[in-house]
Amino acid sequence: MQYFTRVKEILEQVEENEADAMEQAIDLLTEANLNKHSIYIFGASHAGILAEEMYYRAGGMMTINAIFAKEVMLDRQPITFTSRMEQLEGYGQAIETTVTFHEDDILILHSVSGRNPVIIDLALAAKEKGVKIIALTNETYSKSVSSRHSSGKRLFELADVTIDNHGDIGDGSCKVEGIKQKVGPSSTVVGATILNAIIVEVTRNLLQNGVTDPPVFYSANLDGGSQLNEQLFEQYKDVIHYNF
Repeated sequence: MQYFTRVKEILEQVEENEADAMEQAIDLLTEANLNKHSIYIFGASHAGILAEEMYYRAGGMMTINAIFAKEVMLDRQPITFTSRMEQLEGYGQAIETTVTFHEDDILILHSVSGRNPVIIDLALAAKEKGVKIIALTNETYSKSVSSRHSSGKRLFELADVTIDNHGDIGDGSCKVEGIKQKVGPSSTVVGATILNAIIVEVTRNLLQNGVTDPPVFYSANLDGGSQLNEQLFEQYKDVIHYNF
């Protein structure tokens, strides 16, 4: 099938071209875990699916804190309102006030175009507090459009580390005869693969650094899984901001 073929091509491009950037991200997240700095992730609308992917799930890293903003989540009705809020300058600054950022914390920001004010606001506000930004974006796409933020900045211009998802401009990946718009967005499946690959290597690094119990979720559906998770929650409670 065309979509399988195209996604495999994109993943091969990512693996070949983004190895250095991913290694930088791995190092930042390893250091954050070792030094007990907080890790956050945010995306607006469909970009926020990756925040959900990284958050509170079996096999994932429990020290990753998702930032959710109701007005740009996919359960907002009407859904078209999320686009208006994504483009509203100042909303990202308001989101930032709900998060207790500290110097050397990590913020992973996912935005394919990297142009909208909500993501730029949040990046700028976090950087003012010394937070390191890891951007997952599409540089070709982003460079083909102008910023919608008054700073004129796009996400890749603000990040400490930028990982390119190598998708097509507009995110659709497959040309189907008879329609101008490409079909089958690639950013979610490729982005999830990138981030999960990073988490696997961060876990490996933590073990190599003597961390015998890295903060990886056990499935609550396994016998004893919930108890093991509670032990890890206690060990990493200073950087987990969602377990009360």
